[in-house]
Amino acid sequence: MNPDLLVSALARATRLGATAADGYLVEDSHGSASVRLGEVETVTHARQQRLSLRVFVGRASAAASTSDLSRESLERVVEEATSLARATAEDPHAGLPDPATLIGEVPDLGLEDTTGETAPETRIEAARACEAAALAADPRITNSEGAECSDRRARYAYATSHGSLRGYATTAFGLNVTPVAAEHGEMQRDYWYSSARVRAALEDPAAVGRTAAARALRRLGARKVKTTEVPVIFDPETAASLVRAIAGAASGPSLYRRASFLLDRLGAKIAAPAVTIVDDGTIPGALGSRPFDGEGLPTRRTPLVQDGVLVSYLLDTYSARKLGLASTHHAARDGAGVTVGTTNLMLLPGAASPDELIRSTRRGLYVTELIGFGVNGVTGDYSRGASGLWIEAGELAYPVEEVTVAGNLLEMFAAIDGVGNDLALRDRTASPTLRIGRMVVAGN
Repeated sequence: MNPDLLVSALARATRLGATAADGYLVEDSHGSASVRLGEVETVTHARQQRLSLRVFVGRASAAASTSDLSRESLERVVEEATSLARATAEDPHAGLPDPATLIGEVPDLGLEDTTGETAPETRIEAARACEAAALAADPRITNSEGAECSDRRARYAYATSHGSLRGYATTAFGLNVTPVAAEHGEMQRDYWYSSARVRAALEDPAAVGRTAAARALRRLGARKVKTTEVPVIFDPETAASLVRAIAGAASGPSLYRRASFLLDRLGAKIAAPAVTIVDDGTIPGALGSRPFDGEGLPTRRTPLVQDGVLVSYLLDTYSARKLGLASTHHAARDGAGVTVGTTNLMLLPGAASPDELIRSTRRGLYVTELIGFGVNGVTGDYSRGASGLWIEAGELAYPVEEVTVAGNLLEMFAAIDGVGNDLALRDRTASPTLRIGRMVVAGN
């Protein structure tokens, strides 16, 4: 990576009349190998660079990006962005953050594996071992949709026309498999995965395969249930999607467009007292961590919901100014422009084990998969296809499929009466097991 390309692009924008500018330079390489039934299906490797530029002429702005980093291309992009900014109407909220608030020294958050590139043969071997373990776990595992092993390396540089230049590097490794179980003419599939910043932190491929097989096997014999209203327990993977929906409604662009069910609710109770949600980009080695946001502001730990009360929104500089608030350092570079993104978003754990939550539920649904996108960000209305396991007398009784769980997100979060102790940062958004006291489960 050559950060001088970014610095010179910003300097050229200033010479052409820009009053301020900033930009991101990203160098990214990605490799993967996928296998199915032991045979190699794909081996890929790609490398790309991208420069994103934001130019201000007074309070008017324009953005542009390019993956062609030749001198001619960069000069053309800078000229086009500056010309567009001159022709754009002024916006009183546009502009860079105060230079005094930009990050100084960049902390080492342990985001890069320095052990070297992964050989294609190593990826193939891991994917094969993962799938083989799934297939060997039980005679009823008769097929596979495949396994994949991948890794990504990226370098980031951010600069402003004020003279700030900072950068960092990251790596990410992933492994997943989707086995198919069959019995009495019925087939069911499920998956499992592992992801980490460093290769050594990945779960053992065989363990990933066995977990995926167990998840597929427990779905055999699935049936529908009659429409009813019962407690619903979301496993950590599905509960994380609920947390993600809250963060989406709390993001600056949704709020200033008045397209959020959390509008004007800052300081209000929006969930049960057991619910605390934080976004923390400073956790060493975590998948969502980064030293600074898309505008060069240092990342930090931001409580979003504290003991059921909405205590913060998620804001970049522009949305903060629109709302009369301060940036929460959540800017994310989205192509040429800037939007809002989370880092490590998590609902903090409670004291109950998942088994205790199940045992204390006389009758209900334990959700292990959600289907579709039935979340209305404006009203909070929620309706998604689901599958999982039915609970009878505090026990997981039988698998369930083709049902719909429905409610309203604010009512659902207010009705949370159990928070598990099983939080694990397996992804950028995480949650422990959650129990919602009452929801409509629509079936037959």
